Amino acid sequence: MSNQINEHDGYIKKESMWIFVLVAFALGFLAGIVFSVYKSPSQTPVSQPQVQQQSQNQPQSAAPSQNEANILALEKEVLINPNNVDAWTQLGNYYFDSQKFSKAINAYTKSLELSPDNANVITDLGIMYRRNGNPQQAIASFEKALAIDPNHPSARFNKGIVQLYDLKDREGALQTWEEVVRLNPAATAPNGQLVSEIITSVRNDK
Repeated sequence: MSNQINEHDGYIKKESMWIFVLVAFALGFLAGIVFSVYKSPSQTPVSQPQVQQQSQNQPQSAAPSQNEANILALEKEVLINPNNVDAWTQLGNYYFDSQKFSKAINAYTKSLELSPDNANVITDLGIMYRRNGNPQQAIASFEKALAIDPNHPSARFNKGIVQLYDLKDREGALQTWEEVVRLNPAATAPNGQLVSEIITSVRNDK
């Protein structure tokens, strides 16, 4: 089973149960180690309505980006078919990528009203709550996802991120990530570094 992360259609995909994303950059007290969150893969790609191509006479600068075009198409789809759970999920994904946190929360919430036990969508909802400044709701979402799928790596790892950076609960975060390592001792970051080694680095950074 591969531990690599594949980028496809603008998304970061988690196609192995134990894939964790760690992005390193300089940040004071953690000696440059920072953990970045990424959404889970959609369960089923939605068949999106065709987006009208740009007229050759239309100025290129006036054309919407592909992401914006997909959002417009999906917004029309959910208006016509409000019970299309896949469309709501995909719409949430595009809002996620567009940094439209409140809209992503609404789309994911609609998706979960139709399919309440989707741990991937619940995890993505939690990430959006965190980015929208609601860490407690983020934690609640991650815990709900883990209640459905105790082995869900993204939910567990993102829970640790919120504990550490938002709730300032260093020990709680480390315990959460240590559970990740307990379940999969070989879990690694994309750069090949073991999660266990990163935990050691964080724990030793006083």
